[in-house]
Formats: sequence, C-alpha cells, structure tokens
Amino acid sequence: MRITRALAAAGLAAAFLIGAAHTPQAVAGELPGTTEFFNSPDSLVNKWVAANPGDSRQPLIASRIASQPQALWFSRYSPSTVTEDVRKVTSAASAEGRTPVLVTYQIPNRDCGGASAGGAPDLASYDAWARDFAAGLGSGPAVIILEPDSIALISCLSSSELSGRYASLARAASAIHSANPNARVYFDAGHSAWNSASVQASRLRSAGVLTSGDGIYSNVSNFRRTADEVAFTKSVLAQLGISSGLTAVIDTSRNGNGPAPDNAWCDPHGRKVGENPTANTGDPAIDAYLWVKPPGEVDGCAGPAGTFSPDYAYELAG
Repeated sequence: MRITRALAAAGLAAAFLIGAAHTPQAVAGELPGTTEFFNSPDSLVNKWVAANPGDSRQPLIASRIASQPQALWFSRYSPSTVTEDVRKVTSAASAEGRTPVLVTYQIPNRDCGGASAGGAPDLASYDAWARDFAAGLGSGPAVIILEPDSIALISCLSSSELSGRYASLARAASAIHSANPNARVYFDAGHSAWNSASVQASRLRSAGVLTSGDGIYSNVSNFRRTADEVAFTKSVLAQLGISSGLTAVIDTSRNGNGPAPDNAWCDPHGRKVGENPTANTGDPAIDAYLWVKPPGEVDGCAGPAGTFSPDYAYELAG
C-alpha cells in the first residue's frame, strides 16, 4: 500500500560517519508538552484563505484547517536555494517562539515511481542536499520528518540500492543533528496496516535509527485511526528496545473517520481531519500528534499530487 506525498558546510564532515553515536534529545526522549508548533503563513491553505475571502468554503477551511500548524515539505529539488528556503521557515518560527515541523522528501526513487516520483538524481546529490538542508536549521527546536516512505516502501530497490539508501538516511540525520543539536529527527515507520512491527523495526535498525534518530513516525498521508497507530508505534519501539530512548509522532491530519471502507489511499471521500496538532499527548511514548500531510493538499487523484484542493479541504473540514 503506497502512501503518496506532496511535491512541495563546514563542520558537517564528522556527522557523515555512519554509526556515530547520537543521544535522543530531552531527558525522557519527549518533546515538552508545552511545545507550540509553527503555522506558516506561506502554507498553501493559508495562501488560499487569504486570497479567497468571499468564497463560501473559506470560513470553515480557515477555522478548521488553516488555523492549525502543519508541516512544511521540502519536496522540490532546488539545491541552490534549499539552505535559504529552510532558514526562512526556521527564522520565522524562532521569532514566534514556535517549533517548525519540516519534511525532507528528496531521497532518490521516492514513492517507487508513483504519483510523487522524483527526488535527488542520486545518493551523492542527496547527501549534499541534506547537508545544505541542515545548514538552514538554525539553533532552535525543530521537528524533522525524515523521508516519508523511504523505509516502509522499498519494493523497487535492489539490495545494493537499499543498503545505499539506509546509509544515506543515517548520514542525513547525523548531518541535521550536527548542524542543530536541538532538532529532533524521526524515521519512517509506515503505518499499522502496512508492514509488521518486527519487519519495520528491523528496517529502521538497518537505517541507523538507533544511532542517528530521536524517534519514529507513522501514518503520514494515511488515514489509520490514532489508537491503532499508538499501539503500532509502541510495538515498533518495543522491538527496537526500551533502552533506545526513542519515541514516536503520529500524523493525525486526515484520520478523523479512520480509513476508507476499501482502504483507498488516494484522496478517498468521506474522510475528516483528526486530532489537532499537539505535543501534550499524555503518553510518554508519543511525542506529538502532528498534521504532517496538510489537509487539502491532494495525493494525486483529486488533482496533481501536492496541489491544494479547496473542495477536498472543505470535505475534510466538514
């Protein structure tokens, strides 16, 4: 089951040593419950709301979706500007005293050639892009969702390509931590109806989550219910070992009604937004509920992948 996505340095050399030790941030591996996430005025939904004050759908979309902080995706391969693009977000978030949620989405062969195909041309280019991405993070707190689908969706990769991907993910996470020790990096755990907890944990271990990560994420761009994802991520964490200090975040952006009856993943009708983004989950294993997939940015069936559909946003908000 594929999950599609939105198509949005000196001193770093040591970070690119695979296996370099990394201690998860915060004593209990947990984001402070008082964390407030950044809501960018440059998000597609906020731009649409500002540009369409007379649209009958605008009030509901504004109050239910645009009012909530959502992740910003770095999905367009623009190596010459990525540092400044990231810096613009992190600087604005820092000025507000809020924590940005950033999604890196440039791994080669992303989405295995599906609706969100693309990414860097090769792993060497990706490594350079990741260093440049990290250089824009500043020094404030930040949440990084590292390469959705990169570990759960590997069916198109040969064994050597997979090994290369795993090593590159570990290097990217280490580069981020070297550039900004206050950044928390979460690795791909898929979701509860995809790979088993043991399979996903084995892949995560191979990708360096124990030495380079702060935690895992699940349900990005999917519709699984929060309770199912909490149980699943805790099973994955248990497979990785309690002593790892790792925790989880869950994408609740479109899971208010759970999955579609036929488990359709591409802009299914009848879905709703889920729990609002918060770091106050009441569960020490779950750092936050996040809106990683911005509601209204479509998967590729209700419009080109990553574009904003007011019709779909209105349906999700209703």
